Amino acid sequence: MNKAYYISAEELVHRGYSDIPDELLSSTHLIYSSPATLAFNSPGAQGFGVKRAGLAIPGSVMLLISPGCCGRNTAALSQKGYEERFFYMTMDETDIVTGRHLTKIPNAVKEVCEACDTVPTAVMICITCVDALLGTDMERVCKRASEHAGVPVIPCYMYALTREGRLPPMVAVCQSIYSLLKPAPKKPDAMNIIGYFSPLRDDCELYALLRQAGIHQIREISRCRDFGEYLTMAQANFNLVLSQEARHAVLDMEKKLNIPSIELTRMYQLDKIRNQYHLFGQALGVTFDDRKYYNMASASVEKFRSDHNNVTFAVGEWANADPFELSLALIRYGFAVSEIYGTVGDVNFAYLKKIARLSPQTKIYSNLSPTMLYYDSDDSNVNAVIGKDAAYYHPGCAGVDWNEELQPFGYAGVTALFEALDTVFSKED
Repeated sequence: MNKAYYISAEELVHRGYSDIPDELLSSTHLIYSSPATLAFNSPGAQGFGVKRAGLAIPGSVMLLISPGCCGRNTAALSQKGYEERFFYMTMDETDIVTGRHLTKIPNAVKEVCEACDTVPTAVMICITCVDALLGTDMERVCKRASEHAGVPVIPCYMYALTREGRLPPMVAVCQSIYSLLKPAPKKPDAMNIIGYFSPLRDDCELYALLRQAGIHQIREISRCRDFGEYLTMAQANFNLVLSQEARHAVLDMEKKLNIPSIELTRMYQLDKIRNQYHLFGQALGVTFDDRKYYNMASASVEKFRSDHNNVTFAVGEWANADPFELSLALIRYGFAVSEIYGTVGDVNFAYLKKIARLSPQTKIYSNLSPTMLYYDSDDSNVNAVIGKDAAYYHPGCAGVDWNEELQPFGYAGVTALFEALDTVFSKED
């Protein structure tokens, strides 16, 4: 095949979720190192791979234990102010064959703690696929290291092999960073926002809506200034989960800390956002007044549509959005979506069904299909892009990467997206 493989939304839905073509399933073929995989992170995670995410605990440091090649992209994090929080223990061939490196870890952790100006609040042990293949019991190794060094030691698994398993790396690291919380008395006006490793945008209406419900202590791990503030997350009356990757973490918190959870989904369809807030309010026993935020978001959509109505989008997955939900939103707002690059799952297949009814010829591509080597933008009618991967495939098109670290959510996310698009297209005009 000398063309990039795609399938229309209509045909894909007709085949059904149980009959997704092999070209869209990364487990059935070699993986193309596409612009999405070059980030070494899950789509939309920006610079938050396992290693940086593992340092979300304030005052923590990380000991990376691996062959030298596995740490090659860690140096880039030094440019983000992490140069004093990473330490390395390199494995040689004998270590890999015999596992003798495991006996060195307790002393290595102690040396790390002694090398720091202040004693770390925790040492994250980041290990790679080598130890996955060796079957290393890292819980046991970390327990021994903690007893030896006198600080909490937590495993942090950078297992690319488990990416499509029950506990992918980003799911596992989310569990790890909340594992140091201890049971604490609950405060009725306290809650946690769980799911992202960076905070929501400051203008997100979610903060104001929560305050309408009498919640005044809203904590996100990325906003915790020190370890003491991190520990107060255990006082939460409930967790608000904004990403599926955090589900295992909040289940642990419910079991160990008696903190229940409520899950919301990031969406770009205004009516769905409003309905979700209505249901959320019912769960809290309040009625949210979201009219101001709804009207602002609606106005931003309408302004862009009136100013730039001849737009055909390509939507990628390397962005702070589910590409299928975002595409459905754009189509419902009256825009054309010609191409979507994304991984089809059981959740977003429901969006695909609606896309197939409204825009049956929309093309579905997989970033990980080797056939994307042959992608040719000259064969498309796209003139606008959302997502860094979509921008890669269409270098001459106006659009936005939409993968900044401050996380968009709710009405504020819609407003910010269309204001960003309007700014870009106004410059083009």
